[in-house]
Amino acid sequence: MVESRHRGIAAIVDADGHVVAHWGDFEKPVFARSAIKSLQAIPLVESGAADAFDVSDEELALACSSHNGESRHTTLVSSWLDRIGCTPADLECGTHLPYDEATAHALIRAGEAPGTVHNNCSGKHTGMLATARHKGEPTAGYIRFDHPVQQRILGVLEQMTAQDLSNAPWGVDGCGIPTIAIPLGSLALAMARLADPQDLPDRRAEAIVRIRRAWGKHPYLIGGRGTFDTRMMEAIDGQALIKIGAEGVMCAVLPELGLGIALKIEDGASRAAGIAMAALLRQCKVLTESRRDELADLTHPAITNRVGLSVGEVRPASGWPE
Repeated sequence: MVESRHRGIAAIVDADGHVVAHWGDFEKPVFARSAIKSLQAIPLVESGAADAFDVSDEELALACSSHNGESRHTTLVSSWLDRIGCTPADLECGTHLPYDEATAHALIRAGEAPGTVHNNCSGKHTGMLATARHKGEPTAGYIRFDHPVQQRILGVLEQMTAQDLSNAPWGVDGCGIPTIAIPLGSLALAMARLADPQDLPDRRAEAIVRIRRAWGKHPYLIGGRGTFDTRMMEAIDGQALIKIGAEGVMCAVLPELGLGIALKIEDGASRAAGIAMAALLRQCKVLTESRRDELADLTHPAITNRVGLSVGEVRPASGWPE
């Protein structure tokens, strides 16, 4: 018996804006949240801040990440903050326990509270601080909608999605920054332009190539131990660059095919987003059948009870690509 259903919408688009495939109402606006951190990182490179502060590929990957808060992530964030003349207190993303269970347990055993560097968005926020520093802008309040950092990102989103977002609904993401409502198909277009930026201005195209390289070289920094993003990217050897966001949003860049993918699980269920994305990657032939079987716990995971018995599974429904 099917107990629960999660309905999704998705679009696969090329860099010319042609819709290659779609499921559901792909023109519906959604809050992209953390699925578009790669787009939000473009001003970090384009403004010259990345060069001015010698931002490494590892740090650039962290700017695109929703990391687990493992020491490998937090050490890099702390070092980067120090180099731009900031401290963890300058991060306005808030705190939470590391998503990585082992790291969280270690903090608790040591009697230590999590800091802002443990926030999964601390890399993105450090990139925003670096841009503000380089441009001589106030660092306090960099998360506000009207701050130059956020307005610069808004301009990037408008070009990459080919949308006038001046009157688009917007809200506040979990880490405090604005999140803009964008049609799902337009998000897929933005991902396709990351895959194939040849029609973009040279400076933006160069920034995108640099971001894409960092994203692909360091999949562990994008998520971390056990995460869908990291494990899937490692398994398919850079054929897709993947990023999950809150509320069931996920995007992917397919550089070799020049395609972008965006999906939204309408009830916001994160457990369904990865399964849906894996099926779409299979549709695009970047996830082979053998790889899918190796990643069974991601593509059609078992549901286990408290004593470890397999009592069900989560799988793509009829009508969604398998």
